[in-house]
Amino acid sequence: MKHKRLNRDGWGFQYYPYYQMRVDCAFFRGLVCLIRLTDGEKNFWEMPKAGKIQVTGAGMTWLELIPDGTNRVVTVKYFPDGTHGAERTLYPVPADRRYQPSVWYVDITDGIEYDEDGIAVYIDKYLDVIVTPEGDVKIDDRDELDAACSAGELSKEQYEAALAECGKILEAYCRDIRRTDAWCAKIRAHVEDRIARGEPIKPCRETSISGPR
Repeated sequence: MKHKRLNRDGWGFQYYPYYQMRVDCAFFRGLVCLIRLTDGEKNFWEMPKAGKIQVTGAGMTWLELIPDGTNRVVTVKYFPDGTHGAERTLYPVPADRRYQPSVWYVDITDGIEYDEDGIAVYIDKYLDVIVTPEGDVKIDDRDELDAACSAGELSKEQYEAALAECGKILEAYCRDIRRTDAWCAKIRAHVEDRIARGEPIKPCRETSISGPR
C-alpha cells in the first residue's frame, strides 16, 4: 500500500500555505489539514450529473479531514471563495456561500503516520468515494482493491475492513449531501478563524512559510 503525505506533495503544487492542526469541538474531533493552492493550471474530472468538475487550480482550497475513530481522509476541494464554476449549471445553493465545494474525495486508509517533518501520512487502501454537490456518488478503484487482495498485498481482513469503511462513508456523507456540505463548511469556518488568529503554517519542504495566507 502506498503512503501519501497530507500536504499532497505528489500533486506537484509549489509554494503553497499548508496548515495541519488538531480540532476538538462540538461538531468535529480529529486532524484537519488545509491547503491553499496559489499556483497551477485548472484540471477537471468528468461526472454524469455535475459534468466537468474542477479539482485543481490557483485560488482553490483543499480541506482534509480525518475524523477520530475512522479509517478515511475526507478531502473537500473548494472553488475560490465565494464562487463556483459557471459550467456547473445544476450546482445547488451551498450551505455557506463563502465556501462552495467542487467535489468531495474520500480515501479509505489503513492508518495514519507522521514523517520526519511532522507531516501526517496516510496509508492508502485503494478504495475511494467521490461525491459532488449535484448528487454524483462514485465508488472508485474497486478493481485496484480486488487486485491487491488477490495478489496478497491485503489480507482478507483488510479487504473486508475497506469495504465496511466504504459503507460507513456512503451512509455518513452521501445520504444527505447538503448536510455534509454544511458540516464541512462549519469545520472550515472554525479552521479559518484559527488561521486568522495566528495558527502557523506547517513547515515542510514544499511550503512557502512566508507565502500568502
